[in-house]
Amino acid sequence: MRRAVPYYDPSSNGGSMLDNAGDGYGEPLNVIISGLSSSGVLNEAGVINFARAIGFSEECLDIHLGAPQSADLGDGNGWVNQTIELRQDYGNSEVGTCLETLIGGNHFRVFIQNGPLADSGALFLAVSKEEDLEEGHTIIPNGYDIGRNQLVDAAIGTTSFEGVTYTTVATNITGLLPVGSDGINHGIAIDGIVTLLTVTIES
Repeated sequence: MRRAVPYYDPSSNGGSMLDNAGDGYGEPLNVIISGLSSSGVLNEAGVINFARAIGFSEECLDIHLGAPQSADLGDGNGWVNQTIELRQDYGNSEVGTCLETLIGGNHFRVFIQNGPLADSGALFLAVSKEEDLEEGHTIIPNGYDIGRNQLVDAAIGTTSFEGVTYTTVATNITGLLPVGSDGINHGIAIDGIVTLLTVTIES
């Protein structure tokens, strides 16, 4: 039964705030869209529309480079592949992500906490800013913290897309993620902050 909570700490049930990026390393789940957000945001179609309101969209021509990553959110579902990956669209929700594929930019993976042990409905996002195609889409220096901050800055306040208006507030949380680079993909250090977004549909 879904409970009215912002999220459950994945580590409480053996999960992790790092996804599985391969080779024993992970990328931080550094943004959470609260389970107390409007229900119309907390599903794949809903988060895509919200993402478009804050400057992201689906991948260029539905082409995905690289294997999907997985996460264990401690909800009883075990390791589950990302629901979707969304990329910065540079102001064009139709083809802008093709530009991101070429020149790099911000992007995030979405994981939903909805298993029987911790059914918050929250969306856990692995956000990072990456290099261009020539650099193989590796993460830029400090790219996890920078990517998180840029997404949060775009989300806070009032945004809209296709007739849906969102109001978003943010709270920073410490203690969920470690500080430093231990276990982090590409050896990039993080500041340990997770930003919780509560997104309310206004219209």
